Amino acid sequence: MRPLAASSVPPRTLIVTLLLALATVLALAPPPSRATGPSPISDLYGSDVRRLPTTRPVVALTFNAAWDEAGIADVLGTLTRLGVPAAFFPTGDFADRHPGAVRAMAEHGFGLGNHSYSHPHFDRIGAREAREEVLRADRAIRRAGRVEPLPFFRFPYSEAPADKVALVNSLGFADLEFTADTKGYLGASQGMTVDRAVRRALDALTPGAVIQMHVGSDDGGPVLDALALPRIVAGVRARGYGFADLRAYAGRSCPFIRSGQLPHTNPYSAYSHVTLCA
Repeated sequence: MRPLAASSVPPRTLIVTLLLALATVLALAPPPSRATGPSPISDLYGSDVRRLPTTRPVVALTFNAAWDEAGIADVLGTLTRLGVPAAFFPTGDFADRHPGAVRAMAEHGFGLGNHSYSHPHFDRIGAREAREEVLRADRAIRRAGRVEPLPFFRFPYSEAPADKVALVNSLGFADLEFTADTKGYLGASQGMTVDRAVRRALDALTPGAVIQMHVGSDDGGPVLDALALPRIVAGVRARGYGFADLRAYAGRSCPFIRSGQLPHTNPYSAYSHVTLCA
């Protein structure tokens, strides 16, 4: 076999030069970027969250459900037709009284949060009663929705005492309140209008804003938030914003394991084993 010609063998100095250049490029290269997806839910523990921690122009639409189901069909229809994600926060009492409504929320692909069982003032109840309010609501929402609820809790009246925030965190829930409430639930009898509800939502736009609406009304009249919703969606988009989906907020990987420890033997595996990716 003939030896290689001397000219076909790269000079040693050329090899060294190439290796040094490669090392320089690797040293200057930026580190691999972290996933840009939402943070783990435990990052939200420790306080009442009134805005999602993001710089992206997105807003989260949320709906409380504690009274009647008058606006459910219109709200679900609008969200589905416009392709907008949202999360619903029913009370456990609402879920027991209107299981079909809660199941419809889930079947339309929307996340279900926890708004307590009976909607009490949490600054007026003890830790044991507060824990039961959270867990009893969780059981009712699971029964009605037949899906894994979101690990988000919202305090009634937005009253979030620090000790109760710590309690719901220990159960695996982050406390998600709101940046602005449209106050459509007040109804026309209390001076509220669709225009004012739309304005309150759009005036609050900021990266990570959480908008609170309701599927019912205090006065039993027209559900103003349901009427305002198409204009709110159009206004959000016109201002260059998109919509955050809370179902995926706890992270990209599934299943997601809650860090909280339950105070009793767990009869529901889903209490500690949470799948948020839909």
